[in-house]
Amino acid sequence: MSIEPAEHIKNVPEYYFSVKLAEVARMNAEGKDVINLGVGSPDQPPSEATIEALCESARKPDTHGYQSYTGIPELRCAFAGWYQKYYNVTLSENEILPLIGSKEGVLHISLTFLNVGDGVLVPNPGYPTYSSVSSLMRARLIPYDLLEENGWQPDFEALEKTDLSGVKLMWVNYPNMPTGANATKALFEKLVAFGKKHSIIICHDNPYSFILNNKPMSILSVEGAKDICIELNSMSKSHNMPGWRMGVLASNAQFVKWVLTEKSNIDSGQFKPMQLATVAALSNPPEWYDEMNALYAARRAWAEKIMDLLGCMYDKKQVGLFVWAKIPDTAPDSKAFIDDILYNANVFLTPGAIFGSNGQRYIRISLCAPEEKLKEAYDRIEKMFNV
Repeated sequence: MSIEPAEHIKNVPEYYFSVKLAEVARMNAEGKDVINLGVGSPDQPPSEATIEALCESARKPDTHGYQSYTGIPELRCAFAGWYQKYYNVTLSENEILPLIGSKEGVLHISLTFLNVGDGVLVPNPGYPTYSSVSSLMRARLIPYDLLEENGWQPDFEALEKTDLSGVKLMWVNYPNMPTGANATKALFEKLVAFGKKHSIIICHDNPYSFILNNKPMSILSVEGAKDICIELNSMSKSHNMPGWRMGVLASNAQFVKWVLTEKSNIDSGQFKPMQLATVAALSNPPEWYDEMNALYAARRAWAEKIMDLLGCMYDKKQVGLFVWAKIPDTAPDSKAFIDDILYNANVFLTPGAIFGSNGQRYIRISLCAPEEKLKEAYDRIEKMFNV
């Protein structure tokens, strides 16, 4: 007897971090004490009010049942208020759909809008999930270049020369991961105009706008953006809640309704205490964000010192949860470059190659480690060079 998985599973590799972190775990089991500067998983807790709201509501006997597929009204209202306060975007409750993390949203959008063979514009470099989920849907991947010389923004002239027939979705992400390039109103206006011109849904993934960024922006702030755009947002990075899996999708009511139709056949809502805790998190005062950014700024100073030690070049204006840098011309490709550091200094960094061919000469350092760990990583790498 011979049983094989579906063809789309055969053609999608296991997620890089799933494989590499297993290797790091093996090294740690051998006593090598690897410092992990690769993954963007915040190491700080949510606000105290968030945790208290979770504990208080979890003790109540009536909070443990199935919940609405659209989330509780208090949560949708809180997301609407948060968008109004920080992005100056007005959303009605039927334009908001809570998600079990925004990564889930990539799948829901794809399942809702893509037929087999439809085209999907994916950034290179970009979050690997955009490509892998599109491949699972048996869609037609059309990578578009993001280049340092163009500020890591799409080249709209090149896009206009691309065969866009049958293209249904375009994935964009600003502040950008992995490059740290920030959003601008002009860029968002160009994206909205491009989507409307070609009837392509612009899917904007927006989890990093509050980190080391003085001006959070939403693509939905552009006039008419809701007609053609879907925005994903997440509590993971901005509110130190990665394991909670709390996110949101925002768009026009029709798009939200279509996604809800698909989503309601897959999950059964979110734990009510976590929804109520998210309401509390969305009420964090501006000072809470300021405190987190002061912590990240101090960490970024050490990450930049590590990049300097490695002879890498980087843009000091980048924002978000990482430092992205170009490796020296004399260095091998980014995977070999970080493996040399992993095996000789027991420090794990992320190779830019996992984000696409345009990331081949780059590496990334996460700011999700305490200052003392970043300093220790610096000392280990310095010692490696001096051996």
